[in-house]
Amino acid sequence: MATPAHWIAGARLRTLPAAVAPVLVGTAIAVYDDSAVWWKALLALVVSLALQVAVNYANDYSDGIRGTDDERVGPLRLVGSGLATPAAVKRAAFLAFGVAGVAGLAIAATTSWWLVALGAACVLAAWFYTGGSKPYGYLGLGEVMVFVFFGLVAVVGTTWVQTESWGTIGWASVVAGAGVGALACAILVANNLRDIPTDTLAEKMTLAVRLGDARTRKFYALLVLASAAAVVGLAALTTWWALLGLGFLLPAARATKIVLGGARGPALIPVLQQTGIAELGWAVLAGLGLVVA
Repeated sequence: MATPAHWIAGARLRTLPAAVAPVLVGTAIAVYDDSAVWWKALLALVVSLALQVAVNYANDYSDGIRGTDDERVGPLRLVGSGLATPAAVKRAAFLAFGVAGVAGLAIAATTSWWLVALGAACVLAAWFYTGGSKPYGYLGLGEVMVFVFFGLVAVVGTTWVQTESWGTIGWASVVAGAGVGALACAILVANNLRDIPTDTLAEKMTLAVRLGDARTRKFYALLVLASAAAVVGLAALTTWWALLGLGFLLPAARATKIVLGGARGPALIPVLQQTGIAELGWAVLAGLGLVVA
C-alpha cells in the first residue's frame, strides 16, 4: 500500500520547476509592462502546478497499465511498482485536473471565457500524452506538445491574463515562452534518452527512440543553445537587464556535459534535476532583470 511519501514521489516534485518557470517569467513581463495582477498570477501558478502533477500521475497510470514501466530505470512509478492500484492513481490525476480546472475557471470568469477552451485543450494534451488508444507521446510528439503547452501557452497565457494586451509585450512573452519551452523539452529529452532501451522494448516510439542515442544527445545541446538565444531575443524586445537570464547556463552546462559525455541509465537522472534548475534559473534571472528595469 502506497504511503504519503510514495504519493509525493509519484507526483515527481523534481518536474515542478517546469510548471513554476513559465508563470514567473510571464508575470515578470507583466511587471515590466506595469500591468501585473498578483492574484491572477497566483491562480495561474495553481493551474500550472496542478496540471504538472496531473500529467505526472496520468503518465504513471497510462504507462503502468500498458506495462511500459515494468522494467523501470528512473524514479518511482506507483502503478508499475505495484504500490498503488491503477484506479487510485487515475483518481489522483483527475483530482489534480479538477484543482487546475477550478483555478482556471476563476481566471476565465474575470478575464475572458474563451480561456475555458484553452484550459480544456491543456487537459486533453496532458491526458493523451500517454493515455488513450494512440497516445502522442508514443509517436514521438511529446516534445512538441511540451514546447507548446509548458512553454508558449503557459508564458503567453500568464502574461495575457494580466495585461490583456499584445504588441511588443505579447511578442516578448512568445520569445520567453520559446526559451522556457526549449528547456522543458530538454527535461523530457533527457528522460527519454535514459529510457531508450526500455522504451524500445515496450514499442514506445519517443522522439529519442526515433532519433537514436547520438542524435538525441545533440538535440539536447541544441535545445540549451536555443534557450540561450531566446534570452538575447527577450532582451532585445524589452531591456538588456534580461540578459541576467544567461546565468541559467551554469547548471545547463553541467547537465550538457553529462549528456554529451555519454552517460547512460541512472547516470542521467541528475540531468533531469539540473535541467529543471536551469529552467527555473532562466525564469528567475531573466524575470529579475525585467523587474529591475
